[in-house]
Amino acid sequence: MSVHRQTLAPGPIPRYIAVADQLRRRIEKGEWPAGHALPSLQQLAESFDVARLTARQAVQLLVAEGLLASHRGQGTFVTEAVRPIRTAPLESSLRELGDTYRSLAPIILAIDETPRPLPVGGGRDEGYVYMRRLHMNDGRAYCVISLYVARSVFALAPEKFRTRAVIPIMLELRRVRIANAHQTLTIGTADAETAALLHIAKDAPVANVARVFHDEDGQVIYYAEVTYRGDAIRLEIDLKA
Repeated sequence: MSVHRQTLAPGPIPRYIAVADQLRRRIEKGEWPAGHALPSLQQLAESFDVARLTARQAVQLLVAEGLLASHRGQGTFVTEAVRPIRTAPLESSLRELGDTYRSLAPIILAIDETPRPLPVGGGRDEGYVYMRRLHMNDGRAYCVISLYVARSVFALAPEKFRTRAVIPIMLELRRVRIANAHQTLTIGTADAETAALLHIAKDAPVANVARVFHDEDGQVIYYAEVTYRGDAIRLEIDLKA
């Protein structure tokens, strides 16, 4: 079986993950349909100019994801087509952000109503309620959120905050006034825990968003650290002429 030589882009991502991404993309595009036999490890290694061990690690990653199956004496085959995860835009307004989260039912990973300080320092003396959640998109995990809500805000609707997405609730509460909202996006790689929650490889690309809301007195009433799958976030920016 002949294979085309490909050059991997330089960067901090481990080479086996980069190879796995290229193979996954072929499955996504339908170039390799279900039942398709993969080239041998030696052919893959030569194609991407990597060590045979690197090619094996890439294949093992896709086997672990359920996209490939290896059969002794027969080879490795595509088991199913990839269903691309629907991307979510990085919203530029509070209203859009609230609309995005409104229909989501978060999976609660942890909640601690004991007063906590903000991890970045500062904040209200009353402390914050801590919650860690996993959000799904089309039935697939696409972001993990660690968030802090001011205790006085949480006390306005505790049952809702314990079970629903936080931002839509804050926008609905008349006694909550968000005077300023800001978020910062950075690109990073997934640690072991995040990778397991999002069903991606360790060190796979992720988008990290730090989000903070202030009230009219300049006090932080909401702070969140959000980690999105790298293939689940879309940033669109209008450029000024």
